Amino acid sequence: MNWAAFSSAEPDLAKTVEERFGAYTHHILATLRKDGSPRTTGLEVRFLNGELWLGMMPDSLKALDLRRDPRFALQANPGDGTGMGGGDVRISGRAIEVDDPETKARYVEEVEPPEPLHLFRTELTEVVRTYVEDDRYLVVQVWKPGAPVRTLKRT
Repeated sequence: MNWAAFSSAEPDLAKTVEERFGAYTHHILATLRKDGSPRTTGLEVRFLNGELWLGMMPDSLKALDLRRDPRFALQANPGDGTGMGGGDVRISGRAIEVDDPETKARYVEEVEPPEPLHLFRTELTEVVRTYVEDDRYLVVQVWKPGAPVRTLKRT
């Protein structure tokens, strides 16, 4: 499921997630190395035309990881620790590399990234938001394709 389908199914959560990612430029991407161990790296993300896009420098290790195994997790930048308006958000899914010259040209025109680049669109498998409510409860919202948001509350 792409970002547009998720946004249509869960507009409130999608809006909160976009706002959290929009609060900072750089976020953390987790990929899998050849040996299966995790790799975390910084990354800028873009929500454009109904897609969540991941753009990367040519032959960067994270791009090579995703070419080999498209599974990823993306963590929004938590900021300086003084507040996390909107909570902590994470997105998991699969990254599909886009080689179509027209699609890449539209992305480059809109975002103006350094070129050349690897461009990946995402297929979501999970979106999670964690936040504190009333200074008493830890609230976790979990969305997976085909199911409504599940909300867990703990004291």
